[in-house]
Amino acid sequence: MQHRSPAAATASGAASTAAAMEPGVGGVEPAVTLDQVPRWSDPDQRLYTPSSSSATAEAADGGSEPAASTFLSFSDPLTGDDGGAAGGGCASASRFPVDHEINSRIYLWRGHPWNMEVDAVVNSTNESLDEAHSSPGLHAAAGSGLAEECATLGGCRTGMAKMTNAYDLPARKVIHTVGPKYAVKYHTAAENALSHCYRSCLELLIENGLESIAMGCIYTEAKNYPREPAAHVAIRTVRRFLEKQKGKIAGLIFCITSSSDTEIYKRLLPLYFPRDKQEEETAVSKLPADVGDENGETVIDERKIRIRPLPAGAADRTVATAPLDLPLESGLASRSTFKLDSYLDPSFMSLIKDPDLRRKEQWEKSSQAQKGFNYARLLGYGDIGFPPLSAAEEYSLHSRYLAKANSLNLSEIAEMKIIYRGGVDSEGRPVMVVVGAHFLLRCLDLERFVLHVVKEFEPLIQKPYTIVYLHSAASLQPQPDLGFMKRIQQILGRKHQRNLHGIYILHPTLGLRTAILGMQLLIDGEVWKKVVYVDRLVQLFRYVPREQLTIPDFVFQHDLEVNGGRGMIVDPRTKHIYQRPSG
Repeated sequence: MQHRSPAAATASGAASTAAAMEPGVGGVEPAVTLDQVPRWSDPDQRLYTPSSSSATAEAADGGSEPAASTFLSFSDPLTGDDGGAAGGGCASASRFPVDHEINSRIYLWRGHPWNMEVDAVVNSTNESLDEAHSSPGLHAAAGSGLAEECATLGGCRTGMAKMTNAYDLPARKVIHTVGPKYAVKYHTAAENALSHCYRSCLELLIENGLESIAMGCIYTEAKNYPREPAAHVAIRTVRRFLEKQKGKIAGLIFCITSSSDTEIYKRLLPLYFPRDKQEEETAVSKLPADVGDENGETVIDERKIRIRPLPAGAADRTVATAPLDLPLESGLASRSTFKLDSYLDPSFMSLIKDPDLRRKEQWEKSSQAQKGFNYARLLGYGDIGFPPLSAAEEYSLHSRYLAKANSLNLSEIAEMKIIYRGGVDSEGRPVMVVVGAHFLLRCLDLERFVLHVVKEFEPLIQKPYTIVYLHSAASLQPQPDLGFMKRIQQILGRKHQRNLHGIYILHPTLGLRTAILGMQLLIDGEVWKKVVYVDRLVQLFRYVPREQLTIPDFVFQHDLEVNGGRGMIVDPRTKHIYQRPSG
């Protein structure tokens, strides 16, 4: 990368910016190279800002040169009454010392990044990666191919990043990231999620062998994020990342589009990227008390990781006794930055306990559970010895299963009609119907069935709902054990437990009642105490109207066999008459 004199850089930057900031003038916006952008370390750096329309017109017509007001100098935000006093004899060590090598990689640009000729530009978008919520002007500049590729990515979680081609843009790639919504109550979680956005973009840049990036403000007004606190997070995260990876990034451009953001960045950049000792010393008194950890993330003392020795022999047994036996990818302990992170929302990551303490607790719970493990199997309950999960672990587990389910075609499981959507119950809650006799355990792929359950239940568990379980003739088929039911319950998560109104079980047998009692005692009393036993079809219709249910014919036949009657039963929905079998 060739270096140029400050005067040449200013002149070329002003000329290219004038063209770039006037869309539609001349037909095609010219690409702006890194050499044309003001560098933060340039001593006479100036930032171009569009002046009045008359001044722009004069310059375009070849008249006099733009007035001095056309160029806005970077005034030193550290000078002034308080700045001079603070810079006097400050003895505190600077948390962001002068680093000329890092400063030489920082650029500041007034305008959108879409006409930047760099390796990658950043798009702030939503979890669906749709065009309507992307950064203004991106899709218009990139062409239709960008939206088509975004539609194939399967969305993106808050705080994460995904990469696509840049299509008609001068850049090579577009990195899409999803900024957090802001609420004062969840200030720390929002800060860390935003920090993760910037770090994810830079990690993705390096992973793909790219060196230059143009980043707009990822925090958007639509998500209510305050501008100045967000700028602190953005700038300090970039600084901390460059401290570790400065040899791999040639240039990073902060692109700003409003005068308010311009003023904010002019004030804050010297705090985190001081250009001389005076700025460094004065910044000590002006930096916030909390500038995050080595990654720029906010640290809460009570959530810091504290290394403590485990009980004697616990380390070996912890390895031998895995806390979770999951069929899909690795668990939290072996988290991969760009696989599991794409399913784990960073705002929830901050809720996870000290890993050493959590592992110790899991080992203790596993040891206790192992004592009753064989008794449970002897009683036919299956493997119920694995320890309970934390809220963050359940969220991660559910997210991974849901993502896997949405990526697969599970139509062969759906055709078995083991579970399917009904209408609504008598109080308007949606109903999920489960048919026990259709559960053909010998010929069913249990792993794909679990994925189907997660996919089908996902729309219902967001609000109160009801389950109707038809146990009619199900005793003729092998049924899943309690260990399998506990696993299903963990995967569905706490939202399922909280929003489940009731489970209506039709034609329960003594064996089923015993199993339900076991689940109440050994798995989760809160959920399984919501069971309501229903012996007759007509009783079920009091809770869920007949017209809201699709019931297999054999259920009516079984009701006649079990409950007797006058020889026939009429389906109130179809008016079909079912005859009681003779003798």
